[in-house]
Amino acid sequence: MPHDDHEVLAPILDRNIRALVERRRTADRTKGWQERLADAITRFTGSLPFVYVHLALFGGWILWNLPGSPLPRFDAQYVILAMAASVEAIFLSTFILISQNRMQALADERADLNVQVSLLSEHEVTRLIRLVKRMAERMGVEESGSPELDELERDVRPEKVLEHLQHVNDSGPGEPR
Repeated sequence: MPHDDHEVLAPILDRNIRALVERRRTADRTKGWQERLADAITRFTGSLPFVYVHLALFGGWILWNLPGSPLPRFDAQYVILAMAASVEAIFLSTFILISQNRMQALADERADLNVQVSLLSEHEVTRLIRLVKRMAERMGVEESGSPELDELERDVRPEKVLEHLQHVNDSGPGEPR
């Protein structure tokens, strides 16, 4: 039998989703007019109506200026068309880069949040392992002697992980680490 979304999702997950959506809406509301303009232009240029407009404009321009056309030719060598297309390409690529820069900033922000959540989760799991190990000791339960358990009990130092990752990247494949 089908469930509605509120029955399926845990309340904390629902709260987190709503918080993320509200944050995105707030960020959209606080954009300046220049960002809104760049977004609108980028959104339109990435759409099929933009392609259709260009097909009609460029197709009409070319047909108008064909040698056999009964209309008076104003761009026989298509120099004006080429110049207009080049200038348009410059501006469109600029708007796309503006949007990509903003998307990259948002991606960096999300990556930072993911790192923080992962570190918090790792810290909590480490604490739980220590707690369960102490409980097992008090209850007289023997552990399996897994060497990984001792490793998992230690806190991860993010700066040490990054240093090691950099070292491994710098050493190259097949070199001693």
